[in-house]
Amino acid sequence: MTDGIAGGRSGAARSPLATPPGAALVLDFVNTKPTGGGSPERLGDAESLAQWLVASGLVEPEVVVTAADAAGARELRDALVMVLLAHSGAEGAQGEALAAAERHLRRTASVYPLVPVITAEGAVLTSEQAGVPRALGMILAAITETAATDKWGRLKACRNPPCHIGFFDRTRNASGAYCSSGCGSQVSMRALRRRRQSP
Repeated sequence: MTDGIAGGRSGAARSPLATPPGAALVLDFVNTKPTGGGSPERLGDAESLAQWLVASGLVEPEVVVTAADAAGARELRDALVMVLLAHSGAEGAQGEALAAAERHLRRTASVYPLVPVITAEGAVLTSEQAGVPRALGMILAAITETAATDKWGRLKACRNPPCHIGFFDRTRNASGAYCSSGCGSQVSMRALRRRRQSP
């Protein structure tokens, strides 16, 4: 189980387009949502949330997980997905929808507060809570760590509905909007059909 999410540490010879520390957990959390490609809901109930948290190393197998925990995790994830959709310029991920997601993230952060642990080697954010609250706090720590880097805008959710898979945009100019060329092609084909059908 991770003890903290590192912040402000420089990796040796890190590529400019390397995924920031913590971003992998953020994307794994985002990608628990169902997609149009048939991926199931992985946080649908207490049992499935418990399985994901244990597999992610965020809780021990004996930790009790409730249906309310699962609902809270889905709400946190969905707010985060909205922010990542805004990063990819997705339609509907601006204005009040984005503001509501950002408000939810602030409220959640107040429920699962983080504590900075500062040493000679650097600093980490960690949670002093236990169980599921600690796990959700560590997800918030990973989000915070990633947002504090210049790569935050490269964490995106695929613009192709209903895919919305989270991905790290490694294009040189950070212009990626789709998780794959297949999703980009689907959007292009839909736009072409609409143009052909319009009078």
